[in-house]
Amino acid sequence: MKILVTGATGKVGSRYAKRMLAKGYKVRILVRDAAKATALAALGAEVVVGDLTDAATLPVAAAGIDAVIHMAAFFRTFTDFDDVIRTNHSGTVALADAAMAAGVRRFVFISTGNVYPTTARRPAREDDVLDANDPRAYSSSKIAAENELLALHKDKGLDVRVLRLGFVYGDGDPHIEEILPVLKKWKRPSGYRMHMVHHLDVAQAVNILLHTDGLDGEVFNVVDDAPISLYELADSFGKAAETFDGEEPPLIYPFEGIMDTTKLRTMTGFRPLVPSYYAARDLDIL
Repeated sequence: MKILVTGATGKVGSRYAKRMLAKGYKVRILVRDAAKATALAALGAEVVVGDLTDAATLPVAAAGIDAVIHMAAFFRTFTDFDDVIRTNHSGTVALADAAMAAGVRRFVFISTGNVYPTTARRPAREDDVLDANDPRAYSSSKIAAENELLALHKDKGLDVRVLRLGFVYGDGDPHIEEILPVLKKWKRPSGYRMHMVHHLDVAQAVNILLHTDGLDGEVFNVVDDAPISLYELADSFGKAAETFDGEEPPLIYPFEGIMDTTKLRTMTGFRPLVPSYYAARDLDIL
C-alpha cells in the first residue's frame, strides 16, 4: 500500500511516517520545505514539495496513492486566523478534491478533541453537537473541515474517516514541557485533567481506520484510559510549584477535555497500548 502523509515534519506526522516506513509501507510525504524532510527521505520516504494552500500542487501529491493520512494543521488559535482557515479548512477540502480526482481509495482525517464544547457534563462523544462558530480559530477550522469532508462522503462517495485526538505525547515529544508555561499563562486549575494519547496509540488508531472496511463516514475519538491532572503532569517534571501559584481559579467543568472512546472500542476493538501517562513513564517511552 502506498500512502500520502501530510504534516510529516510535525510532531505527530513525523513519528507516524517513521513507523510506517519501518513497517515497509511506501510513504510519500507532502512538505513545504524539502530540507526539513531529509531524515524521512533517508529512511525511504518520497518527498513531494507542495502546500495545502496551493491547490495546484496537490494533484501531484495524490497521484498513484492508495490512501491519504491527513495530519497537517496550522495550530495558532488567536492570531493568523486567515492562515488557520486556509490550511485547516480550505486546504483540507482541496486535498480531498485532489484525492478523489486521483482515485485515492481512502482518506483518514486527523482532527482534535478541541472541537468539543468546554461545558460538557460527561465525557465527549462523537455525536455531540459542536459549535462551528467557536472563537478558537483552530477548533472552528477543524469542525468546518470535518463537516465538508463528511458532506463529500455523502454526496460524492469519499471514503473518509475522522479521528479526533486527545493531547498527544511520548516518543521524545517535548509537547508536555512546552504546554506547561502556556497552562500557567492561561491560569488553568491544577485539578484540570488532560486526556492524552501516546504516539503509539495514535499510530494504532490511524492504522485501524486505514485498513478496516465499513468505517467510511465515521468519526472516532482516541485517548488513553486515564486522564491526568495538570498538577500531576507538572509535578512529574518538577515544575508544579512554578506552574501553580496558589491563586488558581476553581475547576468549574470537570469533564472539559475528557473524551469517550466507547465507539472506537466497540466498532474496531481498539485498546490502548499505553493506557496512561504513568504507564508510559514506567516503560520509559516518554
